[in-house]
Amino acid sequence: MAKKQHHIDCGPGDVGRYVLLPGDPGRVPVVAAHLANARQVARNREYTTYTGEVDGIKVSVTSTGIGCPSAAIAVEELARIGADTFIRVGTAGSLQMNVALGDLVISTATVRDDGTSRQYLPISVPAVSDFHLTMALWEAAQKLGHRAHLGVSQTKDAFYTEEDDPALPRYEEIRRDWKAYQKANVLASSMESAAIFSVAMIRRLRAAEILAIIGSTYSGEMIVKKVGIDEMIATAIEAIRIVAARDKG
Repeated sequence: MAKKQHHIDCGPGDVGRYVLLPGDPGRVPVVAAHLANARQVARNREYTTYTGEVDGIKVSVTSTGIGCPSAAIAVEELARIGADTFIRVGTAGSLQMNVALGDLVISTATVRDDGTSRQYLPISVPAVSDFHLTMALWEAAQKLGHRAHLGVSQTKDAFYTEEDDPALPRYEEIRRDWKAYQKANVLASSMESAAIFSVAMIRRLRAAEILAIIGSTYSGEMIVKKVGIDEMIATAIEAIRIVAARDKG
């Protein structure tokens, strides 16, 4: 029988089956403001959880903290108390010049440059998003008129390796990798989706990701301006409406 989970401090009945996953605990109330009757149900470590409603449907928002280890814990524990559909709502740096500040990126899969997903899956297995949930995000973005890009993202563990810093011991290798990702049309770089997608694949859950572009990784500018976040949240909420309607049959 499910019980209160150690890290997220939530138990059965605290969360809905649909969960939005920002990284920053401070962004949870911002996302939850888009829900009806939202209230805080738990706060522990990097995990803050609010639960409310979208058109009468129970929806939760849980922060994951920065990076894959804590994101994997969040999905594992939320799934144990009834959640099965996850949308990561995060920020990212662009790897392509045509992916501009304020644009949205909807990830179909992610490059696994993290350590956590390698403890779940062999490196030869890709980390991919749920097709139907991803298409709901794309449909929502088109419906709301937001500029969005659909494609592969990259997940990393080290934030400051984006800087053009020759003092880094692996500087030449890192620069070479960034250039390879650009040539491969990888759209953006962030820090959580490899774990979220991998756990969801193994546990037979649904997971997708939408990112607001706030920096230019291709030029070494990690954070330029925090834009596109409201559009990202609105798109994720609309995607939940789309998926929930389909779940009802």
